[in-house]
Amino acid sequence: MPSSIDFKALPRRAEIVEVCPRDGFQNIKTFIPTAQKIAILDALSEVGYKTIEVTSFVSPKAVPQMADALEVMTDFKRKHPDIEAVALVPNVKGAEKALLGGADTLNFVLSASESHNMENTRKTIDESLVALAEVCKLADAAGKAKVHASVATSFYCPFEGEIAKSAVLRIVDKAFSLGCAGVSIADTIGTAHPVKLQDTLSAVRERYPNQKIVLHLHDTHGFALANTLVALSLGFTIFDASVGGLGGCPFAPGAAGNVATEDMVNFLEKIGVSTDLNLKKILEISARIPEKTGAALCSHLAAVQSAACAGGGA
Repeated sequence: MPSSIDFKALPRRAEIVEVCPRDGFQNIKTFIPTAQKIAILDALSEVGYKTIEVTSFVSPKAVPQMADALEVMTDFKRKHPDIEAVALVPNVKGAEKALLGGADTLNFVLSASESHNMENTRKTIDESLVALAEVCKLADAAGKAKVHASVATSFYCPFEGEIAKSAVLRIVDKAFSLGCAGVSIADTIGTAHPVKLQDTLSAVRERYPNQKIVLHLHDTHGFALANTLVALSLGFTIFDASVGGLGGCPFAPGAAGNVATEDMVNFLEKIGVSTDLNLKKILEISARIPEKTGAALCSHLAAVQSAACAGGGA
């Protein structure tokens, strides 16, 4: 990793994909009423996002929180046709339902770790790659949606430890060979540090300098914003984030929340990287998250706002 970062050489603009309605909600045990999910999505639609991950078409037995995925997606696309609606899908069945709901992008998730892939999808990596090919064929035949591949545990796995960059590149290679419109490199358990992240991302970017590659960061060890800076220095400009810092993988022990959208927007804007998002509106939504979902916030900026409202001092 370079000893210093030239802030003047960083990209002037970055895009944030909001993933709270999917990744943020999936770990919440108490079912969030459908109307509440829709209300949060309606509010998020006014922030300025180009893309929102709306829901997940997974088995309700595995993730009960997503039992209303079709209703949520259908409502969102009816009211917000100009925002790219992403749906996570683990298989062909999920992809078929997502297409029925009008999803613009099918986000197919698999893992660079064999153990995590089996825990998450009940498939080997090779079996998941076969399923990815089937989803790509389905989307191509339907002509209604793109396919995006998300590579979970791209840096560390809760079962296997450190993940070799060759394991990540193998999946990225296959995804692009199948015609995927983009891939996400995910720090699923939030333990990747800047040195590890730089090593893997440099290899990915060197092989694919012009393809769409998204970085999906969790903040378990507090490295997310440092990792964001390293990724920016390597030319990555698209990042997933979750309002309030909600999130976590139900099938990855110890995985905490995503990097908070408000923290990332605040950080990027402070270092001169524009996001075109309304931070004030994000904070307003974040403040309502506990009441609407029963979830606690994991956001530095939200904590600062709460303390300021409460008053007091040293």
